[in-house]
Amino acid sequence: MNKEFSLNILFLISINLLIKPFFIFGIDRTVQNVVGTETYGIYFTLLSLTYLFGIINDFGIQNFNNRSISQNPSLLQQYFPNILAIKTLLGGAYLIVIFLMAWVWEYDFEVWHILLFLSINMILAQFIYYFRSNISGLGMYRIDSVISAMDKLLMIFICGALLWRPIFPGEFQIEWFVYAQTISFFLTALIAFFIVKNKLPTPTYNIDFTFIKSILKKSAPYALVIFLMSIYTRIDVVMVERILENGEEESGIYGAGYRLLDASNMIGFLFAGLLLPMFAKMLKEKTSVLPLVKMSALMIWSGAITLSVATFFFQNEIVELLYIEATPYWGEVLGILMLSFIAVSGTYIFGTLLTANGSLKKMNYILVFAVILNIVFNYILIPKYGALGAAWTTLVTQFFSMFAQVLLAKKEFGWQNNFREIIRILSFCICIVIIIYSCYHFLYLNWVIRFGLSLLAGIGLAFLLGLLNLKFAFDFLKSKF
Repeated sequence: MNKEFSLNILFLISINLLIKPFFIFGIDRTVQNVVGTETYGIYFTLLSLTYLFGIINDFGIQNFNNRSISQNPSLLQQYFPNILAIKTLLGGAYLIVIFLMAWVWEYDFEVWHILLFLSINMILAQFIYYFRSNISGLGMYRIDSVISAMDKLLMIFICGALLWRPIFPGEFQIEWFVYAQTISFFLTALIAFFIVKNKLPTPTYNIDFTFIKSILKKSAPYALVIFLMSIYTRIDVVMVERILENGEEESGIYGAGYRLLDASNMIGFLFAGLLLPMFAKMLKEKTSVLPLVKMSALMIWSGAITLSVATFFFQNEIVELLYIEATPYWGEVLGILMLSFIAVSGTYIFGTLLTANGSLKKMNYILVFAVILNIVFNYILIPKYGALGAAWTTLVTQFFSMFAQVLLAKKEFGWQNNFREIIRILSFCICIVIIIYSCYHFLYLNWVIRFGLSLLAGIGLAFLLGLLNLKFAFDFLKSKF
C-alpha cells in the first residue's frame, strides 16, 4: 500500500509533465502564432471572462466534495446524484450570467458564438473536476492522474491533425481550437462519469432538494474563496482589453507570458490536488501536518524560485524562440509574470492547508483585500504600462496573498517561527540569483545550454541546502499512507 501510494505520486507528476507541456507549447503556442496575436488576444480575453465567473458553475463544490469524500468515502452514494443535479442547474445559471456580462460590457456579437462554446467548455471542465474529486477522494490516484491529462491528450491529437495535417480547407481558425476543446472535454467527462458511477454500491438518481440546499450552504464558503481568487487572477486580462485602445493586442501579449505561468502552475496544481485529501485526512485523525507542509513547501519553492529566476534572466531568448511576433516588451511581461510563480506556488501549499482546515472565513478576508489591491493597481498601471502594468499588479497581489496565508496558517496551527528554514530559503534565493546571473553573463555557450545549466544548478543547490530531500519525502509518505 505504501509503495503503491508513492508510485502513484510519481505517476501523476510524470504523466502531466509529458502531456501538458506538449499541449501548451506544441499546440496552444502554435495556435497563437498561426492566428496572430490580436485574434488570440480576443480568444484569451473571452477565456478569462469564462474563468472570472466560473464559480457560479462550481460554487466551491469540488473542494468541499474532495474534503468530504476523503474523510468519509461512504458519502459518495448520497452526494453523487444530488451534486450532479446541482451542477446542472448551476451550469444553466452560469451561461445566463456570462452572456449578461458580455452584453453589459458590449462585446461584439461576432464573438458570442466563441464565448458560447468556451462557456460550455468551462461547464464540462467543472464536471471533470467534480468527477476527479470523487476519484481522488476514493484513493484512486493513478486513475485520477490519467483523467487529469486525458483532455489535453485528446486535444493534441485533434489539433495536431488540424494544424499539421489539415483535413479542412483554408487557414486554421481560432474557432477550430475552441471546438476541439469541446470534444475533448466531453469525452473526458463521459469517461470520468462512468468511472465514478461504477463505484456506487447501488447507483441511484433520486434527487433530494432539502439535501441540495444543505450542500449549497456548506459549499458557499469554498465558493467565495474560489470566486475571489478568480477575480484577482483573471480580471487583469479583461481590464487590459477593456481599458486600452489596442487592448486585443496587449491581451495577446499578456496571454503569451501567462502561458508559461500556466505551464509552471501545473506542478503547483498537482501538489494541491494531492495535498487537499491528505491534509483533510491528517486533520481528521489529529495528525500533525507540519512535516508535510514543510516538506512540500521547500520542494515546490526550490523548483519555483529556480525556474522563475532563470526565466527572468532569459526572458528575451525564450519569447523569441516561442513567438513569431515577439519583442523585448514581450520578454519583460513574461519575466515579471514568472516571478509571481514563486508566490503562487506557496499559495498552493498554504491555501490548500487552510481549505482543508476549514479556515475559510479568515482566508476570505485576505482574498477580499487582494481583490481590492489588484483592481486598484490595475487601474493605475494598465493605462500607463499596458500588459506590463498588469504583470506588475499580478506580482504584487500574489506575494501579498501568499505572505498573508502563511501568517494565517502559522496562527491557526500555533507554529513557532523557524528561523533556520527562513535562512535556508533566503540563502537559496541569493545563491541562485548569483549563479544564474553568472550563467547568463559569463558563460559563452548557446543560451539553451546556459538555461539548462541554470536549472540543474538550482536542483543541485536545493539538495545541497536540504530543500530537496527525496528520501525523507518517501519515508514520510510511507509512514503516513
